[in-house]
Amino acid sequence: MISNSDSQLVYSTDQGRIKAQTEAEQAPQGDGIVRIRMERKGRKGKGAMVVTGLGLDAKGLKTLAGQLKKKLGCGGAVKGFDIEIQGDNRDALKALLEGQGYRVKLAGG
Repeated sequence: MISNSDSQLVYSTDQGRIKAQTEAEQAPQGDGIVRIRMERKGRKGKGAMVVTGLGLDAKGLKTLAGQLKKKLGCGGAVKGFDIEIQGDNRDALKALLEGQGYRVKLAGG
């Protein structure tokens, strides 16, 4: 057996393939204020609202994004720990989030 400190066990007949344990990413904890900004870069001129600072885990973000998309009647996605909603309806999005108890600020121009 090689005693090199850089070597890793790839296959074991006892347990099968061994994979390194991946740590679940922690949601970044912000200052308690949810920010909504408008992004047009990389979208061929079409705008998307990006909601940051929610502090939710991946499952919570998916359910919240689904609720927001249904109420606003538009598409969107969860990328990282941000929610992207298509279109420019920041005032309605702000009202929805404030109705759920978040402190919301409109960021950017």
